[in-house]
Amino acid sequence: MSIKWRKLGLVFCPSGETPWMQSHAAVPIAESLGGDLFKIYFSSRDKFNRSYTGYTVIDIVRPNHILELSTTPVLAPGGLGEFDDSGAMATWLAFHQGKKFLYYIGWNLGITVPFRNSIGLAISTEGNEFVRYSNGPVIDRSMHEPHFCASCCVLPGEDFWRIWYLSCTGWRMREGKAEHTYHIKYAESHDGINWQRDGLVAIDFANDQEYAISRPSVIRDDNRWKMWYSYRGQSYRIGYAESEDARQWRRLDSQVGIDVSITGWDSEMIEYPHVFDHKGQRYMLYNGNGYGKTGFGLAVLEQVR
Repeated sequence: MSIKWRKLGLVFCPSGETPWMQSHAAVPIAESLGGDLFKIYFSSRDKFNRSYTGYTVIDIVRPNHILELSTTPVLAPGGLGEFDDSGAMATWLAFHQGKKFLYYIGWNLGITVPFRNSIGLAISTEGNEFVRYSNGPVIDRSMHEPHFCASCCVLPGEDFWRIWYLSCTGWRMREGKAEHTYHIKYAESHDGINWQRDGLVAIDFANDQEYAISRPSVIRDDNRWKMWYSYRGQSYRIGYAESEDARQWRRLDSQVGIDVSITGWDSEMIEYPHVFDHKGQRYMLYNGNGYGKTGFGLAVLEQVR
């Protein structure tokens, strides 16, 4: 049984008419609103390249028809000097005991390196707006992870929470510019806020040319865990892995069943997948060229013998 994703086309790309949404619709996240309606959170940028989180509402039967577009940001950059004063990019939405936990990438501009990332948290209770849990991050660089942490997938469980997150392994100079290297690590928590990070690598580099692995999206199917993610050498592609225990993973990138298009908005790269199920079908939101500058699209999983 071979796997193939059928692309349903570009869903949304900002027109540049809104000050905080001048460009990009990166790192899309789907939240079911009931029926066939979904709220899709994404990260946009203003003219100063600062990141904001907004949303669209779509009917998944007609995903290219936008029903609603946020007029104000769900999350805006934080206060001067805080971990997210250059941007607040939503990366995962988790649900627990009637609350929504919106994990986001907060970032600062750098001098010796272009930026520094960490993971923040905003919580919504009983349908209210998202409020930052704190003015500081819940996951940041540490004694054992000295560079930065970023995009994550968080799944609450009966006994504990699981997180798969981007962990920077270092910076190097290439053609006169600082270039990062990062892969995906795994950690656990009892409350989704305080994390026990033991340095366990979930998805590591496949070869010396690969230097960036990001945006994990994890689903449990029966007795297996499945993960989709981005990986990059020359340009981003979407990868796939499986695990029996959610900790040790086997990369199966050749089986992912989706690649760049011949032409168009996702012809140069595809990245930042978010995989979710609805009415017996599996869908994937993803970005294309320019790390979200050309917007986000949708694909549906097909199984072809």
